[in-house]
Amino acid sequence: MRSLLNSCLLIAAIVAASPALSEPLDARRAEIQAAFAAAERGELTLADVARLQSHPLSGWLEVLVRERDLARLDREGLTAVLEALGPQPAANRLRTAWLRRAAAENRWQDLLAHYREPADTPLQCAALQARAATGSIDAAWTETALALWLSADSQPAACDPVFATLAQRGELSAERRWQRLELAARAGNAGVMRTAARGLPEGEAALARDYAAFIEAPHPRASGWPRDARSRGIAEAGLVRLARRDAGAAERQLEALATLLPKDSREHGAVRAAIALWTAASYGAESARRLAAVPLTAYDDALHGWAVREPLSRNDLAGALAAIERMPAALRGTAQWQYFEARLREDLGQPEAATPLFAAAARSPTFHGFLAADRAGTPYALCPREVSSERRLVRDVERNAALVRAIELFRIKRPAFAALEWQAAVAGMDDARRLIAVARAVEAGWTDRALFGLPATPDSQAYYRLRFPLPHESLIRREARRNGLEPSLVAALTRAESAFMAEARSPANARGLMQLLPSTAEGVARRLGQPWQGPDSLFNPTVNVPLGTAYLAQRIGDNGGLAYRAIAAYNAGQGAVQRWVAARPALPADYWIETIPFRETREYVPRVLAFSVIYDWRLEGHARPLTDRLEGRPGSDRRDFACPEPAALPPSPPAN
Repeated sequence: MRSLLNSCLLIAAIVAASPALSEPLDARRAEIQAAFAAAERGELTLADVARLQSHPLSGWLEVLVRERDLARLDREGLTAVLEALGPQPAANRLRTAWLRRAAAENRWQDLLAHYREPADTPLQCAALQARAATGSIDAAWTETALALWLSADSQPAACDPVFATLAQRGELSAERRWQRLELAARAGNAGVMRTAARGLPEGEAALARDYAAFIEAPHPRASGWPRDARSRGIAEAGLVRLARRDAGAAERQLEALATLLPKDSREHGAVRAAIALWTAASYGAESARRLAAVPLTAYDDALHGWAVREPLSRNDLAGALAAIERMPAALRGTAQWQYFEARLREDLGQPEAATPLFAAAARSPTFHGFLAADRAGTPYALCPREVSSERRLVRDVERNAALVRAIELFRIKRPAFAALEWQAAVAGMDDARRLIAVARAVEAGWTDRALFGLPATPDSQAYYRLRFPLPHESLIRREARRNGLEPSLVAALTRAESAFMAEARSPANARGLMQLLPSTAEGVARRLGQPWQGPDSLFNPTVNVPLGTAYLAQRIGDNGGLAYRAIAAYNAGQGAVQRWVAARPALPADYWIETIPFRETREYVPRVLAFSVIYDWRLEGHARPLTDRLEGRPGSDRRDFACPEPAALPPSPPAN
């Protein structure tokens, strides 16, 4: 009991210590990093934590120590610890770890005493199992359990006893089993379909198993299915999945199932749309015919886009313009398609029709808006907003203990903990305070908060100084100059690759600011005659930026000085770019970019080029015309920035 009391006093002291962001924590950073490392090795004790009690991260250290020996923390002890910690993310981590142990040991009363919503699915199911085991099933229990049952995906094993209880109580009726089965079919999850079918009467279960087999591999037995909405939905789901793998096979199956999926049915149109989409996305020989076979009601935005790209890839400008004219007004009125409609009309000898479209698109601060401004001869539309400096608001943010903890955790390289504290810090903030919090994080080098932390409001995208930070500016300028590149282009590519997070690492193992693969970086280093310092050196900006800039310059040289092709190669590889150039050698740069087959690269190239304009603004105060940069022209013109009339501001800012 004395130990518990001492522990609670320790935590109370920790919680009371909530320094503002301005408190100098730098001097203690090495000490606190060493303490975290010791805690993670299992070498830190509560006595060690007591000596660090004035530090804002002591609560995390306390929790890391306690997690090692949860068996010594009973229900009452946990209550005392959690009350002393208060509403900190560290407290929730400790509670969750303790609850998982209680669930594993079937300590249902303990689990229910400390269970709180929201919780992840395994813990939610454990709580439901605990309530069932203690005789606490009610209408709310049933509602929650059924919501978990009605999932298209497989649920964790912890949910199996809950679903068994539902079945025993007669809650998993045939209707509910069919509901889950149909959800799983739309998600392509045949295994869940078979699971849902197990409690059906045998005749229905056999049909359900045949449905699952069709989702995996469409078969001709579907022609004998009942002619009802359920069978049509399953057939649609299976054929849409098949279309992605083999559009021709999907078309043949669709024709064989004409009685089940008649031409006037919605499902027939959806399958036709999938067949056309995946044919056009690979520029297959049947693209035009299959696009024409899709009812206009089955078109979505993606298919409308491919209906333009397919004729554009064949230099059929009239066909591409006709496809834009078939778009719904909202899509046709976006800057992207206004620009291409204007370009096509210009190339087809309709300059009078093109001029107002260019002017309208130029009001958008996007890749296509900037290109339209070049055609219209107008300034680039940029209306930057600045974060409030009101002292009262700034003071409130700097006193936010969770934000202090979040930024310090980021600085000591504990990103998962930092993200939890960030969410706690900004949860109750209004937009003005949240923007200040983002600014403080960016100042600390946590630059991706400007992508993921901004308020979800339309005008938040206009905080360009936040969204387009400039750490390592002198390094970027130096390496760009050394390699004959524009600093704004290097900054733009870095922003697109890593959001200036020096320790970024992709699933493909690309590393650092410019997201270099170790093999690529090693090759560049050898070409430059520099010693290779190993993969982890790429997390060092002074290694990454010189190698990344040299690699970008190499790609530009490999592509005849054309930056847009080099950017595409940086993303998709030089081999892919060579194939695309060979397939469409005569297309102008803007048309060529729009016809890139890979969606990721097709969106990446305009994003980097639009970012280069923003970084022109940040670095120089004016911009090189994007059309000159796109086409590799040296050019001496400069484009100014101006804000259009507020009423005419477009809703679409540059992508993140």
